[in-house]
Order: sequence, then structure tokens, then C-alpha cells
Amino acid sequence: MAKIKKNTKIKEGSQRKKIKRPLAAEEQLVCEIEPKKKKQSLKATKAVEEEKELSAEERRILERKLKKERKKEEKKLMREAGISAKKEETKKPSGSELALEYLTSWSENPKDWKFQKTRQTWLLLHMYDKEKVPDTYFSILLEYLEGLKGSAREVTVQKAEALMKEYDSADLDDPNLLNKCERIRQVLQLLS
Repeated sequence: MAKIKKNTKIKEGSQRKKIKRPLAAEEQLVCEIEPKKKKQSLKATKAVEEEKELSAEERRILERKLKKERKKEEKKLMREAGISAKKEETKKPSGSELALEYLTSWSENPKDWKFQKTRQTWLLLHMYDKEKVPDTYFSILLEYLEGLKGSAREVTVQKAEALMKEYDSADLDDPNLLNKCERIRQVLQLLS
């Protein structure tokens, strides 16, 4: 097989070598010398020859390009065969699931538990909603609130008092509203 020489240039201000592609005439020469090999194998042999001369960074770039080309060809073959190449989307847990996991982790495994501001904030915002924080978790949440300190405690008390004043003047015919009022009273008794 005929060797192809490559011209290299050093850019000003950097030490990387820029590799120029061989001329079309040189590619034809290689094709005429080995007419039996497929186009892909020609690319592979060029890649192997280039790898010998390339730096580690250039080799990585070349490997990425080759991998990308292989993936494209695989997708094309799969499309032609009628097989869909869709990836299964992994379901990400919702904010409520993460917050409730955080709460159970706090109660069941305190050594491995780690404070997370976003989870605490979510719990404090939604603790009065029975649908988002079920009764089983609310009892754990009350224990969690006992250890609440600083401005989070003060703000929680202020919001609970404001909600209590708002609901005292409202009609308590709605069972959801009654449940919220009961939860607010429990939080106020605990934190006051």
C-alpha cells in the first residue's frame, strides 16, 4: 500500500498540529491500488495510519468521529430494517416523591440522612395539603418540625398564623379545609 504524506502546520500561539486531508488524486491512487477493499476499510486503514502520527488529543478526536459515524450507520441500518431506535425514557421522580423520600430517610436512617434545602422548602410549602403529604408522612413531618431552627421556624409559624386567621373567618364546610385547619393547629401547637 502506498504511503500518503501529510502536511502539517503549527498554528501561531499553539503547539497543536493541524493535519490537512490528502488530495483527491492521492485518494484515487490508494483506491486504484486496492480496488477490492470496501470504502469503510479504506477509512479504517487511513485512520490507523493517521493514529501513528497523531498526538493523544488528536487520536481522541478521531476516535469520537469514527464512533459517531458508526452510530449513524447503525441507525441507518436499523431504520432500513424497520426497527425503531428510540431509547426508553427513565421516569424522574417528582418533587413530592423526592421530598417524601427525604423525610423517610430522616426518620429511618438519620446517620446517612443529609440536609437538603429544596426538600425542606417543598415540605414546608405543601405540609397542609393532605394529597401531597399523606397523614402517614405528616406525623413524621411533625417530628421533623420539632428540630426546625432559625428563620425557617419563624417563617413557618408566621405563615401558619396567617393561614389560621384567614380560615377562621371562612366557612368550614369543606372537609379539605377542615383538614388543613387541623394540620395548621398541630403545627402552631408544636412550634409555639
